[in-house]
Amino acid sequence: MADSHLKLIALDEQDLEIVSSHLQDAVVRVADLAYVPSQKRFAAILNRFNWEKAAKTAASDTNERRRTALRFDRVLGAQIKSLKPSASDRVLSLLAVRFEPSEHPSGYVTLTFSGDASIRLHVECIEAELTDLGPAWRARSKPQHPGAEPGADS
Repeated sequence: MADSHLKLIALDEQDLEIVSSHLQDAVVRVADLAYVPSQKRFAAILNRFNWEKAAKTAASDTNERRRTALRFDRVLGAQIKSLKPSASDRVLSLLAVRFEPSEHPSGYVTLTFSGDASIRLHVECIEAELTDLGPAWRARSKPQHPGAEPGADS
């Protein structure tokens, strides 16, 4: 189980908080983000930092990233802020994935990135999946958040 792959399903707000914690500091190219209206689907391929492994040991040589797929179904619409789809090589750092309820069970899922960029998905309900796609590789460093303690949420 040394190289286990993560696979999570999110069907409510609490599930989505867990997905968000695993995706904190994931990096993604704009070209690897896609909204397909005809399928009511949003998908992304990210390189996530392996927080669950980093939490087990302080050794820097165990820091790793994994290629990970994130999918949202039942998406009714998508809005972008401070993002240009034409800037396909731009790399974004994901800070959080949050849900704002509207008329139950629908609402808005917001993917917040550094640099004031975000994607807001209007969803019928929360239906998401996070799946690791392949082997891990060594990360040069562990993401740092000045002034914040691990587990602190504002």
